[in-house]
Amino acid sequence: MRKRAKRDLTIEQQLARGPIDLPFLALVLLLTAAGLIMVLSASYASAMYDLDPNVKTGGNPYYYFMRQAVFAGLGLVAMFVISKIDYQRFRWMSVFVLGVAIVLLALVLTPLGRSGGGAQRWISLLGIRFQPSEIAKVGIILYFSARLSKRGSQLKGPPKKWNKRTVIGRVGAFFDQIGLLELVPYVTVLGIVLILVILEPHLSGTILIAVAAASVLFASGIRMYWFTSGAALFAVALVFIITQTEYMTARINIWKDPFIAPQGDGFQVIQSQIAIGSGGLLGVGLGNSRQKYLFLPEEHNDCIFAIVCEELGLVGACIIMILFAMLIIRGYWLALHARDRFGTLLVVGTITLVATQTILNIGVVTGALPTTGISLPFFSYGGTALVIQLAQMGMILSVSRQIAAPRAE
Repeated sequence: MRKRAKRDLTIEQQLARGPIDLPFLALVLLLTAAGLIMVLSASYASAMYDLDPNVKTGGNPYYYFMRQAVFAGLGLVAMFVISKIDYQRFRWMSVFVLGVAIVLLALVLTPLGRSGGGAQRWISLLGIRFQPSEIAKVGIILYFSARLSKRGSQLKGPPKKWNKRTVIGRVGAFFDQIGLLELVPYVTVLGIVLILVILEPHLSGTILIAVAAASVLFASGIRMYWFTSGAALFAVALVFIITQTEYMTARINIWKDPFIAPQGDGFQVIQSQIAIGSGGLLGVGLGNSRQKYLFLPEEHNDCIFAIVCEELGLVGACIIMILFAMLIIRGYWLALHARDRFGTLLVVGTITLVATQTILNIGVVTGALPTTGISLPFFSYGGTALVIQLAQMGMILSVSRQIAAPRAE
């Protein structure tokens, strides 16, 4: 009976039921478990003293950990369910996800938006507070991957005929020849999303979304001169925004010398470096951090890696970084062996996003980069962000199920 039922399944359904990539799954589970342990350790003091005006813990030292554990459970369920879905279904979902993300980003700028840390980046719906920029990252990756996966067949089609007797026709033919017209829909969509994110303002979100989009464009084979020109233009725009925005300029100055405001904006940077230096080679021991006792701000969020360094030392921090490196390398391996172009682009965009976020967070915590407010994937406290990250890992696992099948274009 089982054999007959199996024969009744379509080829696509049989492919979607293939085995998931166990090494990638194991790395995700290890990082999630390690992140939960570190959230428990890092948030213990701040939850017990209940000093955050935006969060009422009731003096429960396990408050943040329990919430993170619940969201981790939800995220793991979402990851498992999504991994069972044929990832080809994500093609038609891409427009819907991107549309929802744009609407939510616009709502952030209305009275429905919520402020924190000098920026209005959050929105609260049905009692859940989250950043729509997290959904925008997924939407951009899905939309770009779905459209660019068809690029090969579109280029092989008959060329568009231009009336070269007119100025418009000659200009259109030239733009078509150099590949500019092909980029118009992507630049338009990305520009709308980035403008909405910049208006919050959310510099780190802008960088992450742009890098994720650029990675998909690069992997799809967009001509290199457009890729490099776009990267240069984005860098110039970023420098302009930083130098013309007061709070961003202040962050650059603090990065250069945090001791110009040791009790102000430089306090977090200084305390983070103290935590890292206190850890030494082997650390002070899990749960024994001193900086988490109200010295280091954002100790269970953006600066959680500093607590990792303090409690686990250089050895423990290196192990965590190796786990991230293995996850990223395995992700790119899955991208190279994906069954089709859509799977490749989807995995490349998602893994590049994780890699960029990890590198930037560790760079900020160690003082190698200016403060940007980027969280550490799987570690930093944030329920909706963790659920979305695990859901994205589910997409990659869905792609991995069809790796054994012949490659399709």
